[in-house]
Amino acid sequence: CDEALQLTIAEQVCGARLRRVILVFLIALDSVLAMAQPTPPLRVCVASTNPVKVNSAKAGFEDCFPGTSIAVIEKGVPSGVSDQPMSDHETKQGAINRAKGAKAAEAGCDYYVGMEGGIELDSEGKMWCFAWMIVVAGNTDKIGAAKTSTFLLPEKITELVKSGVELGHADDQVFGRVNSKHQGGTVGQLTHGLITRTDYYRHAMIQALIPFTNPDLSF
Repeated sequence: CDEALQLTIAEQVCGARLRRVILVFLIALDSVLAMAQPTPPLRVCVASTNPVKVNSAKAGFEDCFPGTSIAVIEKGVPSGVSDQPMSDHETKQGAINRAKGAKAAEAGCDYYVGMEGGIELDSEGKMWCFAWMIVVAGNTDKIGAAKTSTFLLPEKITELVKSGVELGHADDQVFGRVNSKHQGGTVGQLTHGLITRTDYYRHAMIQALIPFTNPDLSF
């Protein structure tokens, strides 16, 4: 009788231990399977079909979200400003309009990006070139914004722009190129390829994402 009781107790102890081992195994297996599940890509809608803008936006997101797949959706959206913005304010507004227009036109994305290049004359009549980047969250009203560095335009391009020629076309005329704004851009030409237009926009895109890569801070 005592041997039978001891055997029963031993079986119960062994059974309890086995159940614990199985439970730990299942928990570990669940964790492994969860880690193995592919992370869904970030859907980024870029309010442009210009390959320079699309590529710089994708590169900036890849820098800020390493290890995450970035799915870019191109969407041609009007800026709502002049073809050649002539002030800092107009340029920034064009980028805002593009980002918000993309959000209205293409539902279901995580982020919406608007980019706008512009120029501005200073008090001495010198013309400076720059661009604004705007990032709008897909599920909130959160906005990130950044401006590129500025650089001085040569007199030949300045005079053409003053006469009404858009910067990209003025660049093509002065340097004998075709569709330069879809390639290295004016900054690429003037820096002899040290800074391409994609590089130029990429750094500003990273800065525009600061509010999203620092979610614990208020901006």
